[in-house]
Parts: sequence; structure tokens; C-alpha cells
Amino acid sequence: MFLPRLMVACCGLALSGCAMGGSSPWVELGGQRFEVEVADDDAERARGLMFREEMAADHGMLFIHESQEPLAYWMKNTRIPLDILYFDNDRKLVSQRRDTPPCSLGDNCPPYPSNVPARYVLELNAGEAAKLGLKDGAKLKFGPGLGTP
Repeated sequence: MFLPRLMVACCGLALSGCAMGGSSPWVELGGQRFEVEVADDDAERARGLMFREEMAADHGMLFIHESQEPLAYWMKNTRIPLDILYFDNDRKLVSQRRDTPPCSLGDNCPPYPSNVPARYVLELNAGEAAKLGLKDGAKLKFGPGLGTP
């Protein structure tokens, strides 16, 4: 008798957790929502998407820097081609590096710099920027929990 009640209680708790918004962080760009992993410290930013074999079509990684400055990203140990999108303090798209290829050259991988200072970087699967028709000036919208600049 105790075990069935315990199972019902556990299921109820699990379902209530789902209903309470246990959703992942997201951003919206070009009218499409992307679930994102957030890299907001040096260790997370350094690791990025290294060693990943794939990324779901509606997913990405959002890198958050403390301040707006010239940035350059590279594809060291990255196994999937990416679009690297740079945004300023106002979350306006200021630079794009589309279809950056995977790189297995270690420290010899080339950098992909922003054209101007940026604070946020969004990495999506290669081809997403073209599919969305992104132009510089496009606005990146943060979902709840990502904060404001």
C-alpha cells in the first residue's frame, strides 16, 4: 500500500516540476526560437561546443561577456560547422561569420573576429543565418531568466 502511494506522489512532483516552467533558456532571432546553452564564464566560453558531434536544429550556444569589446572566436576541436553571430550591448547583430568549418588543427585553427565590438555571441548550426535571412541590425530577444544587458 505504501509503495503505490509513494509512486503516485513522486509522479505528481515530477509533473508539477514540468508545469512550473522547468524549461531551458531560449533566445529568439529572425522570428525563430532557439533553445540555448549559456556560456557566461571563462571556462564555459573556452570549452564552447568543442567535441560535439551534432546540435539539434533549434538549438544553439549563447556566449555572454561582461562588456562589449572586440571579440574573436575559433573552431578549435569543433566538429560541426557553425554560424557565429556577434551582438552588441543592445543585442543588435553587428557581425556574422557564416558557415565556419570544423577545425582539428588545435592551436592553428584560424580566428573569426567580429567586425566591431560585441558583447553576446550566438553559435547556431551552419546555414541558419542564411535560412533566416539575417542582416546586420537584427535584434536578439532573450527569453525569461537570461536577464537584461
